[in-house]
Amino acid sequence: MALAYVLLLAIIALGVPLAVSLSARVKAEVRSQARGQADLVAATAEDLLAPAFRRRLQTVVETAARSVRGRILVLDAGGRVLVDSAGPAQLGASYEARPEIESALGGQPVQVQRASRTLGQEILATAVPIVHNGRPVGAVRVTQSVSAVNDAVHRALLGLGGIGAVVLALGLAAGALIAAQVARPMRRLERVARRVADGDLEARAEVEGSSEQRSLGASFNDMTARIERLIHAQRDFVADASHQLRTPLTGLRLRLEEAKAVDDPAAAAAEINAGIAELDRLAHTVEELLLLSRAGERQLQGEAVELDEVAASALDRWRPMAENRGITLAHEHNGTEATAWCARADLERALDTLIENGVHYAPADTTVTIATAPGVIEVRDRGPGIAPEERELVFERFHRGRTGRTGPSGSGLGLAIARELAREWNGEVTLEERGGGGTIARLSLPQALTRPKSIR
Repeated sequence: MALAYVLLLAIIALGVPLAVSLSARVKAEVRSQARGQADLVAATAEDLLAPAFRRRLQTVVETAARSVRGRILVLDAGGRVLVDSAGPAQLGASYEARPEIESALGGQPVQVQRASRTLGQEILATAVPIVHNGRPVGAVRVTQSVSAVNDAVHRALLGLGGIGAVVLALGLAAGALIAAQVARPMRRLERVARRVADGDLEARAEVEGSSEQRSLGASFNDMTARIERLIHAQRDFVADASHQLRTPLTGLRLRLEEAKAVDDPAAAAAEINAGIAELDRLAHTVEELLLLSRAGERQLQGEAVELDEVAASALDRWRPMAENRGITLAHEHNGTEATAWCARADLERALDTLIENGVHYAPADTTVTIATAPGVIEVRDRGPGIAPEERELVFERFHRGRTGRTGPSGSGLGLAIARELAREWNGEVTLEERGGGGTIARLSLPQALTRPKSIR
């Protein structure tokens, strides 16, 4: 509706001045044509006034009358009608008293609009002298009905109005088509939004339409994906917490009940110490569950990280534990600048998990090597390795594999956390067999100079 009002106002704003100009132009054209035909007939009649040429003069007058859609008279010097385009009825009649004839016979062309008593209507009268040897010898009068002139103006205005109506109709049709094109992506987005509101978190909007609509669709999809990740993380957290926290809580309760029941202080102290160990295990599991539940929803700032610096710092942190187990930590780099784009805190947390696993599972008197290359950190150990069919399963929460179940205790969350943190930066954590025995845990990240635009 608003578009119709705008188009209508535009047509009126352009059409009214155009109509006024057209009306004036048509009237001026009619006057100019009448004067032109009168001059042409007068110039022709100068040589055809003799009776012998009256038939030829009649033909000229009738042709000119049809051109101007009026009546044309040729009069002699006394004002009597010699030729009449309307027929012979007025031949010989005197028009000397007509004001325009009087002016023309006096040598002055004239064009006036006046009332005709004979016709009972307004007429436009154009009269010019017929000049021979410098003096008037007759006159030519052209009369046209003013109502006929007005009809011509009205026809022109109606044509202009018709054009305006066509323009309005075409504009409304084009506007409706454009509005439909613009609204279609928004309606589709609304339908997808309703699906999301009804619980379908996998619904995604089609990115289409104008640049603003495409941006809105992409932002909507990002928002929906983030909500989906958040909901799934919350569900997984509740499920994992309820499943995994039950065991240490039960063990802690049993230890405390046993300490309460025994009379031997030494036995009670042993049970309390065992309960404290269960409590530490519980706290560690809760911490890792909370970290997983927040993955993907944190807003850490990415930066260019020197991998050699991160590796050296990790060696310093883990060297005391490794030495207690009789394991040597070593750093290996290929001599080129090794950088990656990520949050340093996420990288260090993921690398700590890989080094911890390497130190726990490597036998004494072996070396765990941290190797760096552009966009890559590897932790290489000489432990028992991981069966090929379990190299992906161990990244699932609480899945420890055959080696893990027979080795040191743990929560089974470390590798899941490491992979989740790496994927936050479009990276990955993978495991593969090491030649000569052992495992290579590879942490890959985008290089600082080639990071994808989608990374934060």
